[in-house]
Amino acid sequence: MNIYIVYDSEDGHTEAVAKAIAQGVRDVQGAHAYLYHVDQADIHDLERMDAIIWGCPGHFGSISAGLKTWIDKLGYLWAHGKLVDKLGAVFCTIATEHGGIEATMLNLITPMLHQGMIIVGLPATVPENVLYGSYYGVGITCRLEESPDDSPNLPSEDELALGKALGERVARLAGKMTGRGVR
Repeated sequence: MNIYIVYDSEDGHTEAVAKAIAQGVRDVQGAHAYLYHVDQADIHDLERMDAIIWGCPGHFGSISAGLKTWIDKLGYLWAHGKLVDKLGAVFCTIATEHGGIEATMLNLITPMLHQGMIIVGLPATVPENVLYGSYYGVGITCRLEESPDDSPNLPSEDELALGKALGERVARLAGKMTGRGVR
């Protein structure tokens, strides 16, 4: 199974989640994670993927400009149905509680639905998500640092476990859909 993970990240928060997702994918036998910052991601690679996971920092409840610009290049793939029935999942980080996690994830999911993709969330039956409740994907609040000299407030190990769980879930479901999964 080939899983493409593309992310936008400004201060390393979203990149840390993307790396945790990639690790979760790699933990599934037969799954391959292709991890790219949006500046290096090639939309033409998506046709060969079984699943696509994208994420970014939330900007006022919406997609970051970098990832939105990349998503806007998917018109050719949409016009030719190249992403129909591929699995899709999303993730984001924000700086404040109630700062738009769910709105950002819904905005990330919308282009996947337009592409005809099948959305994979993170149900409450996933142990890492039982109390956290990040059902649309992985959404993590990384509070702003008090000053520019503070070390980055990167996601905690528990929060990164959510990313790993999403990667594993997507890879296992991709295996089931393609018939190449671990049984």
